[in-house]
Amino acid sequence: MTLQIDTLAYTNRLRWLAPEQKLLFAIALLIITAFAHPPVQILTAIWMSIWTVIYAKIPLKIYLKLVYIATLFWFTSLPALVINGIHINYLSLIQDDAIIGFNLVSYYIYISYHGIEQGWTILTRAIASLSCLYFIMLTTPFTELLQTLRRFGFPVLLTDILLLMYRFIFVLLNTASQIWTAQQSRGGYSTFRIGIKSLSLLIGQLLRRTLENYQQVSLSLASRGFNGEFKVWHPHRYHLSKRYAIEAIIGCVVLIGLAWG
Repeated sequence: MTLQIDTLAYTNRLRWLAPEQKLLFAIALLIITAFAHPPVQILTAIWMSIWTVIYAKIPLKIYLKLVYIATLFWFTSLPALVINGIHINYLSLIQDDAIIGFNLVSYYIYISYHGIEQGWTILTRAIASLSCLYFIMLTTPFTELLQTLRRFGFPVLLTDILLLMYRFIFVLLNTASQIWTAQQSRGGYSTFRIGIKSLSLLIGQLLRRTLENYQQVSLSLASRGFNGEFKVWHPHRYHLSKRYAIEAIIGCVVLIGLAWG
């Protein structure tokens, strides 16, 4: 998936649109999303999806898969928000909040209306924020994004750390995929007990290979006279689009009007 995302970032239709224009657009929508109510957040997510899927020509299947993965994390946190418990002596305090529930020893376990409302708010905000993140991630190569951040005044040390993290995440995922495939071909996950053992071996191998890769990168940087700053080639064949700029400004104004109107 990481390799596919990187490929799309270099081949999408908005590839040569100036990274500054795309980044400022996404940041503006993130700020609006942080303070808007759920209906506006839903509109923001739909609008950003149009930019990503229709304007940038990112395959809908890949985009929906990314949204699906993020939604799974929301589902894992939903029970903690929705399911509450209270001592039976204080049932009068939750009469307007409890939708349905049951007694468990001296406690009353119930589904909270406020929890459902809070979970819905978190979902809309998360999807809207992720749509802005995916827009940047799928339309702008990571190295060019870091160069843009440097031009905005971000510390070089911070951007270098981000670059190393991005590279090692890719190496980690690729290594994990290779080890998992090798284990699968040998029946490493045929039973639960064997699967747990194979998983522990996979984690141990990942740690060892990550440390080895770190040492190799350190030696290669030292042999090339690394002076504390990564120099990454990036083209300057960008262009500013008046049409996209006008559309972005009008859309942001409309969203602000709906949020605070």
